[in-house]
Amino acid sequence: MVHQEVLRLTARVRGDGVIIEEQLELPRGLQGETSIVVNLRVAPLGDEYILVLADDRTEVSRTEAVRNDFVANVSHELKTPVGAISLLAETIEGAADDDEAVRRFSKRLHKESNRLAVLVQDIIELSRVQGKNVVHAGVPVDLSMVIAEAVDRSRLPAEVKTIDLRVGGELPRRVHGDPDQLTMAFRNLIDNAVRYSPEYTRVGIGLSSRDGIAQVTITDQGIGIAPENQERIFERFYRVDAARSRSTGGTGLGLSIVKHVVSNHGGEVALWSQPGRGSTFTVRLPELEEGLDDLSGLGYEDFTDDDAALSPKENVTDHVPRIEKKPRSASEPDSIQEETP
Repeated sequence: MVHQEVLRLTARVRGDGVIIEEQLELPRGLQGETSIVVNLRVAPLGDEYILVLADDRTEVSRTEAVRNDFVANVSHELKTPVGAISLLAETIEGAADDDEAVRRFSKRLHKESNRLAVLVQDIIELSRVQGKNVVHAGVPVDLSMVIAEAVDRSRLPAEVKTIDLRVGGELPRRVHGDPDQLTMAFRNLIDNAVRYSPEYTRVGIGLSSRDGIAQVTITDQGIGIAPENQERIFERFYRVDAARSRSTGGTGLGLSIVKHVVSNHGGEVALWSQPGRGSTFTVRLPELEEGLDDLSGLGYEDFTDDDAALSPKENVTDHVPRIEKKPRSASEPDSIQEETP
């Protein structure tokens, strides 16, 4: 099936004999629900044939749009705490003779500065995640140790709300990746579960392994997420409830960082949630095959990102199974319910 725009261009070239080059956005899918961006070059080839060269620019265009949105969002998000800090500083200066007002505004100033620091740190972490090549710089990682570290770092905010962090199951095999990135991703998920859960509840972290895939589920008993918000939950700076997120210290970047980290490791992250019943985030990562805990035999001892395009050595990702996307049912999977507190 050929798009009508392509047929139109070939007809023009056949009639005029002049080379045409255009960039088109063409509908894709049964109902045209998505689109592709292609750069077309149409030229006559002898007296009978027409040559059509198509360069798919969809990913480039998408990346450029994401970058522009990111810059706009960062500018907006940074302006809010910076403006608040500036205003509070002026207020404190004007109320220098009022000790009570100075103390009150100083406390708010400290809160806004902390918020700004967290936001900047999350932006830096997101940039690091996007810039690091995990395939070439990664090492065998014990996910059980990663989860233990992430849980330990989340223990204090959980204790403040009397939330029980409960870990169950086991992961017998390692994955290939960056332990710091993975720890950050799982800590973000656990912190999110604690942040949006009421006091005196539980957060369950379930570990399982099947068919060469390591699976980690993080289940809370929180407020849940409405279906219309679930598709956008991993977008940068997206907040289901902006006012609640600001009051709890969220920046809107945590889940975006999680998605990038998991994607960098060749895995996937999925969400099950119902309002009033809590949420379950499921991370699935490919495990290393038996005997590959030591990668010294693959020639990656001194491998750097700069060598990636030139090295003929065997790619370590050839030794881990690919994750096949599976449709998720409307109800929570049995394996997740077993870990639900």
